[in-house]
Amino acid sequence: MTGTAISSRDNPIFKRLKKLAESVRARREAQMTLLDGEHLLTAYLEAGGEPHTLVRAASFDAGRFARLSARCPQAKSIAMPDALFAELVPVATPTGVLAEAAWLAPPAQDAVPLVLVLEDIQDPGNLGAILRTGAAAGATLAVLSKGCHDAWSPKALRGGQGAQFVLPLLVGADVPAWLKSFRGHSVALALAEESDFYALDLTAPLALVVGNEGAGLSAAVRDAVSVCAHIPMAGQVESLNASAAVAVAAFEAMRQRRQGPPTPKR
Repeated sequence: MTGTAISSRDNPIFKRLKKLAESVRARREAQMTLLDGEHLLTAYLEAGGEPHTLVRAASFDAGRFARLSARCPQAKSIAMPDALFAELVPVATPTGVLAEAAWLAPPAQDAVPLVLVLEDIQDPGNLGAILRTGAAAGATLAVLSKGCHDAWSPKALRGGQGAQFVLPLLVGADVPAWLKSFRGHSVALALAEESDFYALDLTAPLALVVGNEGAGLSAAVRDAVSVCAHIPMAGQVESLNASAAVAVAAFEAMRQRRQGPPTPKR
């Protein structure tokens, strides 16, 4: 096997990686995480990151791993049996390669602000998908409340597919206080509101606010935003999930910034 071989759960490197896989506290204290798979590792490298450790399952092709290792000259290479490797990954079918990597802090973007403000988004896949959508739509910042899932967990990273490497994050925020200090227009996406989201001008500095998957937005956040608006739906469903709502809203903002705001109704 390519790299230093580990065969025991008592190995200190395995214990360190296991903590990063399972513990929010360990990730926050170390400012480190685990990247699962070649795609995430490639996105990390393209964003300027340099992994600390590369880990290979025994069944992963040694030649492919050697090519990945060549792109990470400073990283320590580790190999371990598939059974041990499976304990470190967030999915039932492991990719066969992991990277231990430091959190990245993407630089602020020189663009009209388009901020995603997330209150208590707790599903890691949902959170990752929201960040991925925001990055694709040109978001300049994501503000996460204290009740949000850890954006750097392996499952959230898998959902984000590299978004955390390019989209600046403000985590653990007091969302009502942040909204009150924001120099722009803030729009909360909510059901049963009179304001039609598509009728709003989204070309100026904008914060799109979305709440918890079940409970929605808190009263304090609703009181702090400029307006609450609904996304019109033609079908017979109650609502969109949080990631779908953010996708609709963020890409409508992108569309308006390319083509101009909607014509006011007479």
